[in-house]
Amino acid sequence: MIDRRRCIVPLLAWAVPVPPAWAKPASRAYRIGWLTPSTVPEPEREFRAAMTRLGYLDGRNVVYDSLSAQDEVGRLPALAAQLVKGKADVIVAVSPFAILPARQATDVIPIVMAFWGGGGLIESGLVRSLARPGGTVTGVSMLPDELEGERLELLLDLAPKARRIGVLWPDQSFDAPDVQRVARASGVVLRVVASGDGSDAYRSTMAELAGERVEALLVPSLPRYFRDARQIINLVASLKLPAIYESPVMADMGGLIAYGPRLEVLESRVASYVDRILKGAKAGDLPIEQPSTFELVVNQTTARAMGIVVPGSLALRADRVIG
Repeated sequence: MIDRRRCIVPLLAWAVPVPPAWAKPASRAYRIGWLTPSTVPEPEREFRAAMTRLGYLDGRNVVYDSLSAQDEVGRLPALAAQLVKGKADVIVAVSPFAILPARQATDVIPIVMAFWGGGGLIESGLVRSLARPGGTVTGVSMLPDELEGERLELLLDLAPKARRIGVLWPDQSFDAPDVQRVARASGVVLRVVASGDGSDAYRSTMAELAGERVEALLVPSLPRYFRDARQIINLVASLKLPAIYESPVMADMGGLIAYGPRLEVLESRVASYVDRILKGAKAGDLPIEQPSTFELVVNQTTARAMGIVVPGSLALRADRVIG
């Protein structure tokens, strides 16, 4: 398995022109739109903290218009139009669900994406290339499919005898070629189990997983699963089911293992894009970055509670071991 934590570098991350030294804060407060499909609060908190470190003080030289679709993605076009009407200087669009409606709502206001999942940036016409996006969209790309494939490899390292792997997803549309490739190469069967929304739906999902006799579980990157992480982690623990999650924070919450970029690093990079645009850079000239630091976290406390033995080779590869 390729160790992406050590071999991926940001795509032309430092080729961005530095704003001129004479650039000074505007006399008015900048208006930043935050558009998200989810009710997850952590990303916005991290983003605002990063903006504060860059010198943007809420209510003084920056104002935030934060709009959430409350997990009803059909509301996003109207919310994007609301941010445009409110004359946002920059729109931060969280996940592919928000990026496309934001772009459809305006071809003038710069859009910085926090790209948590999905693919086809170039194919969709959102950008011309990663190195030089053109247009009004730039930001951070998460390479979601490749990461999900690597997560499956790590899960199989954790549970090498597992042959039926459950995949949590809202419906049966889960499509990740790298996950399919790893599954074929490893001789495992994937069972995509549709997860509803809410406590009763998750309990029903776990019952279905038990009925399918899955031996390990992949919880892919999705804002909903980050929002409901504690509930999902507790239900998975009740089944004593080995599972891997997207964010190191989810291992801190009690998840068995997690692999992905740290939230504060991602949002710091998103804030950096907003800062450069407010200082005069054009979104289309700013290369799209890919995260350079990934963290593998193993929660040994959870493993002991579930009666799972984490292979020593996996524990040694971990960036952090809890307990």
